[in-house]
Amino acid sequence: MTKAHIITYGCQMNEYDTHLVESQLVSLGVDMVDSVDAADFVLVNTCAVRGKPVEKVRTLLGELRKLKHARGLVIGVMGCLAQLEEGQQMARKFEVDVLLGPGSLLDIGAALENNGRFWGLQFKDDLHDHVPPPPQGKLQAHLTIMRGCDHHCTYCIVPTTRGPQVSRPADGILRELDTLLAAGVREVTLLGQNVNAYGFDGGRRVPGIPTFAELLRMVGASGVERIKFTTSHPMNFTEDVVLAMRDTPAVCDFIHLPVQSGSSRVLRRMAREYTRERYLEHVETIKRHLPNAVLSTDIIVGFPGETEEDFQETLSLYDEVGYDHAYMFIYSARPGTPSYHHFEDLPREVKTERLGRLIEKQKAWALRKNAAYVGRDLQVLLRGDAHDAAFLEGHTRGNHPVVVSKAVGADRPGIYTARIEHVTPHMMYGRLVGADGELLPELPRFTPEAAALANPLPMA
Repeated sequence: MTKAHIITYGCQMNEYDTHLVESQLVSLGVDMVDSVDAADFVLVNTCAVRGKPVEKVRTLLGELRKLKHARGLVIGVMGCLAQLEEGQQMARKFEVDVLLGPGSLLDIGAALENNGRFWGLQFKDDLHDHVPPPPQGKLQAHLTIMRGCDHHCTYCIVPTTRGPQVSRPADGILRELDTLLAAGVREVTLLGQNVNAYGFDGGRRVPGIPTFAELLRMVGASGVERIKFTTSHPMNFTEDVVLAMRDTPAVCDFIHLPVQSGSSRVLRRMAREYTRERYLEHVETIKRHLPNAVLSTDIIVGFPGETEEDFQETLSLYDEVGYDHAYMFIYSARPGTPSYHHFEDLPREVKTERLGRLIEKQKAWALRKNAAYVGRDLQVLLRGDAHDAAFLEGHTRGNHPVVVSKAVGADRPGIYTARIEHVTPHMMYGRLVGADGELLPELPRFTPEAAALANPLPMA
């Protein structure tokens, strides 16, 4: 196997794991290619949190099996689904050659050496000792600070697929951060299933490992320009994290704090370990210390047993918090979870109708929040071309998606100042601003001639 391609589904943790495995493959002399057609080894990085990504993997593996028979393609599956019996049955059905659980990613070399069926499903500690090379040519990067989760929410498969929480020693985190900064990374997102619990594995303080608030201050002292983190669990959210954010300029005033439901009764059935009232206390703490904080959340609609009254409590909580953004999902029963085995699912039409109402509320709040930025100048990290090459796309420190037209002196990725001119519920549109506060002349379209006029040095 000399040419490999990885297809990634799921969360930012999966994106980080994909980069880790890609770096391993490259170190073994494997060329990474951009398509399935050019590859002789295709590795699928899977998500098992909801049913939809699982069905996508099932369909994809059916197509890959045809290529296996047609031209000898080697098929691999990694990630959360690989750790489950459901995924292992799928692997047998679709003649998968390599199966790697989230704790066995460094076994990819052994899998290639074996040149046949290899199933690595053991949780190992050596992942925390491994520092992958930094991504090249990127201004933003993910940095894993922990793996696994000690909570046992009744709907969640993560503790089964990723194991118990293990915090990564701070020296390894800072070493990897140094490599990212040396490669030109300007924004780092700290990753974990529950970053607030960092340093408290199994509910106990880990000797020699700082708290998450202390880690934020340490990372902030590194010289990185932007720090974000995801995801947080309200059960472990503490005021010292908010104070560390307030006192550390590099930490963005953006907090993703999943609530899942606005009903304390539903939260108990979910085993979320907090109440509606306790969650709102966290929001009050955030707004007191960080009045301009951008808040986003996750909400599950139609959890088993959710009544119309419970759902109304979710709607009222949304209004009380006034989220800038929300990820909203219909409850998806996952085999192996307590809610799958012990609770009766609601009719799909009930869940769909409630989701529709929540989406309308989210759109209204997002438009109201975004409209407040019209006319303001914001610092925007522009990652690269939008769908139209005459425009760049990126995001603010508050994680708002932004599209701007390319301008003289600003035609490539970088951190710029943008004046917001128009918004929708899900996007901001603006013009780039020079150091003198004036709008930069727009490039009418991105051509070699227009590029020759552009100053290649982005503004800070």
